[in-house]
Order: sequence, then structure tokens, then C-alpha cells
Amino acid sequence: MIKITRLDGVEYWLNPHQIESMEAKPDTTILMLSGKYLVAKETIDEVLKRIIEYRRRIGGFKNED
Repeated sequence: MIKITRLDGVEYWLNPHQIESMEAKPDTTILMLSGKYLVAKETIDEVLKRIIEYRRRIGGFKNED
């Protein structure tokens, strides 16, 4: 799970394997596989870095070094 901050400052945890797509509208808008949209304070680049770090921690994606 990765930590994301909503625009109101509340932090929550997100399963990155459930992300379908992300857009900058200008805020980072994340579309989940469930169809739910989440809006985050973090930029898309920050979210991507957290996803890569998470995958490295769980050891499932060693080719992302």
C-alpha cells in the first residue's frame, strides 16, 4: 500500500495494483479499477515513485532498478 494525501490533508492508504489510470487535471486524479476516482495532493511523479518503492519493498518487480 502507498500513502496518498487528499486535498483536504487527510492521508489514506491505496493499493497501487488497483490503479487503472492517473491524470493531472491539474490535481492528480486517480481512476481505480472499481471505477472510483480519487484526487491527491501529490503529483503523478510522486505517486509513481511511491509505487516503484512499494514494488521494490515487496520484491515482486526487481527489474525496476
